[in-house]
Amino acid sequence: MPTLRSLTTKYSTLSPEEIDWLERLGLDLPLLADLSLSDVVLWVPTEENSYLAIAHSRPAGSITLFYRDIIGEFLRHDWREVVDKTMETQKPAASTSPAWYEEHPMRLTAYSVSRRDEQGGVHGPFAVLTVHTSAEDTQVASRIAAASKEIAEDLFGMAQTGLFPSMNSEWGSAQGAPRAADGLVRINLEGTATFVSPNTQTTFSMLGYRDEIEGENFAEVIAEIVKGQFDTNESLPLIAQGKVARRHEIHARGRSVTLRSIPIYHGNTRVGGVVLSRDVTEVRQQAQELITKDATIREIHHRVKNNLQTVASLLRVQARRARSEEAKQVLGQAMRRVAAIAVVHDTLSTGLSQIVDFDVVFDRVLGLAAEVASLHNTTVQLKRMGKFGELPSEYATPLALALTEIVTNAVEHGLAGREGEVFIKADRTEERLAVEVIDSGTGLPGGTVGDGLGTQIVRTLIEGELGGSIVWGADVAGGTRVAIEVPLHWLAAETRPIPTL
Repeated sequence: MPTLRSLTTKYSTLSPEEIDWLERLGLDLPLLADLSLSDVVLWVPTEENSYLAIAHSRPAGSITLFYRDIIGEFLRHDWREVVDKTMETQKPAASTSPAWYEEHPMRLTAYSVSRRDEQGGVHGPFAVLTVHTSAEDTQVASRIAAASKEIAEDLFGMAQTGLFPSMNSEWGSAQGAPRAADGLVRINLEGTATFVSPNTQTTFSMLGYRDEIEGENFAEVIAEIVKGQFDTNESLPLIAQGKVARRHEIHARGRSVTLRSIPIYHGNTRVGGVVLSRDVTEVRQQAQELITKDATIREIHHRVKNNLQTVASLLRVQARRARSEEAKQVLGQAMRRVAAIAVVHDTLSTGLSQIVDFDVVFDRVLGLAAEVASLHNTTVQLKRMGKFGELPSEYATPLALALTEIVTNAVEHGLAGREGEVFIKADRTEERLAVEVIDSGTGLPGGTVGDGLGTQIVRTLIEGELGGSIVWGADVAGGTRVAIEVPLHWLAAETRPIPTL
């Protein structure tokens, strides 16, 4: 699905600063939808004198009016009057009769969007928020719904004057960020909690505060919970009073609760604030478990690397003591294969994921080939062109081992006892990775590739493990050309972060 930035860049003439602002606002669209108990859509004007939907959020506590996503759609003609009016007046504009989407009647309200610069200057309007509420909505009678909608009206009004989202607030989609349904507290100018949602009361009861929060100074409630802690944030009282747009976590009785404060303004005057809360104990425990598991996996890779290096060293010592040249050669080949695998594990032991920068790995693999050249009195220039990019470990290990075999074979046989060059060309796309290894040596004996152990290993790795293809042939310049192509179907199939080119 196209992103907010890609749609805005393609269809509008907004500045980079305006697009950045809309991205920040788009992350808070779920909050606005939850508070207003309505669908909320963000629109930008297009070069064709229309409006394009670039973000859409459905309410968590109410039934959506849009069963199909409307991101990427242009504004309906019968909604245009309301949208134009808010852009012209920079005030809320509402439909005087029910608006329709498919077979659903709705109340349509529009709010213009402006932004503020670092000096406090207001720029805009340059976008529009539309709020779509069911014409049959009966939730206004609920005290919770009434309080939520009142807060939503305040935030929509602040969006019109560039005060929401705040320039100093953290991005709304940070891990563990609270939503309106998690916990909601309305704070007045004196810092007193004038409305507290039931979920907030439950969360704070688990932190050890058993009394009613509503009617109390919320900063004093927080202070009671964290009493005796010496590592609390100095800005915590300001957060608890809704004076600053910030996020903080408090910890008590083995539980963790994240707080997000949003100052509320009418015009340029602060009239209070809102504090959202969420119990993130399980989220933090899971994060800690992942950190522990990640550290364990990296330690395993480190130990595997050390063990493989020990094996490689033993093979090297055994090769030096061998009396037969054939034995020396076989042991040397085994040593290099083990060392190539160790390089991948060494790279994995220093990263935070099971994805490696294969260009770094392959540069180290080329060092093994240079060592082979020195053993055979060969002067060889190893040149790499193009980029392999990032690869998951299940691709990196067999590819590193296969390329080690191919490059060392070119040095050991094609360029034995002579000067020459070996070119390694990598061509990476989203669908496949193509690699060519070309040497300026004597070429394939008899014009065909042999069926030795090295060739069998390479075929098994490329065709069997990676599902790719490999072709040996003569190069036009007289040496040998090996062409490898590996499909990258895992880009679409894997749930892990997609490796970059």
